[in-house]
Amino acid sequence: MRERLVPHGVAAAVTAVVLAPLVLPGYVLRYDMVFVPRQALGWEVIAPATALPRAVPQDAVVALANQLVPGWLLQRLVLAAILYLAALGAARLVPTDRVAVRVVAALGYAWTPYLAERLLVGQWGLLVAYAALPWLVRAAIGVRTGRPGSLPRLLLAAAASAITPTGGMIALVAIAVLLPGRYPGAVRAASTALGLTVLLNAPWLVAGLGSSGSGRSDPAGVLAFAARAENWAGPLVALAATGGIWNGQTTPASRGLAVVPLVTVLVLAVAGYGVPLLRRRWPAPVAGRFGLLAAGSWLVAALGALPGGAGLLGWLVANLPGAGLLRDGQKLVVPYALALAVAGAIGAERLADRVAARFDAATGRVLLVGAALLPVALLPDLAFGAAGRLRPVDWPAEWATVARLVEQRPGEVISLPFQEYQRYAWNRGQVVIDPAPRYLGVPVLIDDTLRVGGLAVAGEDPRAARVRELLAVGAPVSAAGSRWVLVQRAAGPPLPPASLAGLHVVHDGPELTLYENAYWSPPLAPTRPGHVGLAHLLAGLVVLGIGISGTAQVSYRVVTSRHASPAEGEGG
Repeated sequence: MRERLVPHGVAAAVTAVVLAPLVLPGYVLRYDMVFVPRQALGWEVIAPATALPRAVPQDAVVALANQLVPGWLLQRLVLAAILYLAALGAARLVPTDRVAVRVVAALGYAWTPYLAERLLVGQWGLLVAYAALPWLVRAAIGVRTGRPGSLPRLLLAAAASAITPTGGMIALVAIAVLLPGRYPGAVRAASTALGLTVLLNAPWLVAGLGSSGSGRSDPAGVLAFAARAENWAGPLVALAATGGIWNGQTTPASRGLAVVPLVTVLVLAVAGYGVPLLRRRWPAPVAGRFGLLAAGSWLVAALGALPGGAGLLGWLVANLPGAGLLRDGQKLVVPYALALAVAGAIGAERLADRVAARFDAATGRVLLVGAALLPVALLPDLAFGAAGRLRPVDWPAEWATVARLVEQRPGEVISLPFQEYQRYAWNRGQVVIDPAPRYLGVPVLIDDTLRVGGLAVAGEDPRAARVRELLAVGAPVSAAGSRWVLVQRAAGPPLPPASLAGLHVVHDGPELTLYENAYWSPPLAPTRPGHVGLAHLLAGLVVLGIGISGTAQVSYRVVTSRHASPAEGEGG
């Protein structure tokens, strides 16, 4: 019983300590993390007409869940699930029967620079894949060893990962590496898993193919998104510790300590010490393939910081549609982070046994306690909402008023100031992606040019480019043909009157002004992207099938165990 309860207790403790500020009411709005009271479920969240499908199917899943659960609660459930399942999954994955070693793995995976930095940049959808990967790897091992119910569990983890394109790609590659081989039913299991995982990724794949954009990205983004140094040791050592995110504003202050690279080398040494034992405990050839997956993910993440790597990536994103997924390479180190946590826990166990044999058992236990607490000691500012940076705020009432007005007379909205990220005084000045596309239940145009320091990375949306041209020459934005123009006055400098010519005020409040285009005329009935809707439907049916299959297998096992003799039940 203790072996089962302790990992749950550690996972719950990590979740409570990190998300402590979320006991306060409101919403955490930071960079890419925007939850609203009720996100509308429409075609724009299912299939963006012109932009690349970076939030497909994430926005559709949130909108669907939002019909049942209010946004403030949904955000808390998602964030708590990420932390809890990441810690518990790593504890379950590590091949040991010692509770202390499971705790080392749990904290080694759930208290990392990667999780802290991606949480602070608001990429919760990517962190869903981070939390799902231990469960996916464990299920893949179960498939290879013939454990009942493993395939549905693997597909469930893949479905959770596919909420974002990057997560779906990580899951697909992991399955392609881990499942093929020589074991009973290998061909059927691998082909089924790969085929259904492709279907789970179909929403963003089909939406990307059907987008009016080219799918190519600005090669300037390679330098902007390359892994960066966090201390004196450079970007490669930062990546070795699972850190190195391109945005310095989302890096915890503790990552700059001079001792961090030295401890990173120590952790790598301990993990390397654990690899031989891990290879013996996992069925062949899982450990080798998992190591290959981890090393490959780290090398792709490091490509932008390696000699010649930036040039190669620049060519890929400029010429190969969809290759923009690779430009922020640091986000792909998820398999490496998991391998480091698991091998590190096994290495700590092996080292503790050596110490206990030479000295005494108490000294070995102290070593394991130290290994468990090391991530927290190195990254104390992940606690309490990343030292208070994840703190809820209330939405101004005006947003609901504007949403209601737009809903009464639907039409496309241009959001000004025309910039992808905004700062609001009511949000404590924290940077957040323009919330209008999620708060308003209609298509919203925002600038998709991303500015990193002094570097501007061009966007891919041709409709946004048209609005940029109008603003650049001082022409009225009404010429873009949108019905509404929303001006967020607190987020930027005043607009020139010429840009608002031909518009009349519908709402004028302290934060927001909503204009309607007097020259607007209803466009031709839009062509609904049925192929994208079909892709979402197929993915949904796969998820439903996974749930039914898993439930049926659990029911079968319960019924058979009730009718089995005691000896048969123990054997099962």
